[in-house]
Amino acid sequence: MRHVGLKARMAVVGSILFAFYAVAAVVVMGVFDWPLALVLLGSVAFVAVQYKLGKWMALRSVGAEDLPEDRYPDIHRRVESLSRDMGIEKPRLMIARMGVPNAFAVGRKGAGTVVVSQELLRQLEPDEVEGVLAHELAHIRNRDVVMMVLGQGVASIVAIVAQWVVLLTGDNDIADFFLAIVVGQLTQMLVMLFVFAISRYREYVADADAAAEIGSGEPLASALEKISRSADRRQDAGVDEQVNALCIFGDGEGLARLIATHPPVEKRIERLRS
Repeated sequence: MRHVGLKARMAVVGSILFAFYAVAAVVVMGVFDWPLALVLLGSVAFVAVQYKLGKWMALRSVGAEDLPEDRYPDIHRRVESLSRDMGIEKPRLMIARMGVPNAFAVGRKGAGTVVVSQELLRQLEPDEVEGVLAHELAHIRNRDVVMMVLGQGVASIVAIVAQWVVLLTGDNDIADFFLAIVVGQLTQMLVMLFVFAISRYREYVADADAAAEIGSGEPLASALEKISRSADRRQDAGVDEQVNALCIFGDGEGLARLIATHPPVEKRIERLRS
């Protein structure tokens, strides 16, 4: 069985997210006195909408456009070959300006999308690009990117419910308004802590998968080094926080590493070269 550890973590995190979502649904049913059938139907519809919306917003936030096959035939061939070897359908390929070399994947097996930045294609060698692409395809094959998008959506919904509870149970003054904002932010962060934990682990798994598919961890390790150096020089990269959680590179220093979406890049490079 492939990646038992990842599947087990995804099952645990999925159960926790479901519990948060169920509590939010019960609260909505109690506050608004809605029938159970309506709440269940709305809950399922909300998850579906959040998933579609999360994917659309991720692509829109970076201004992603289709990667023209006539201009980048080699990349399309590499992705087609990798996809065939990994047993998945070739995903839609898109390109965007992110300010730094980076890439991310959204969607599921059979309906995936991989976005690469213009900066990545300019600064990385062909074998390094292949390592990055293999990493993103591994996320799609492992289905962990679906968990990330759904996790972000559930966190947002639970936070909104928490805000409305504060507003509806308070005195409706300015203090309740600011309290609702604080409660919403804290609730969203609490839910996302569980998503962050699986996010760091899934990066190690995708790194290992990429190295296995291309026969060596060196191209991806070298790519991560270049991406890391570019990110250090460009703190104004045009990638928002939610999309950054999906990208191949993201890091934090000090206390920020406790809620980082990615493991330390130096550890990833060490593993790839060991």
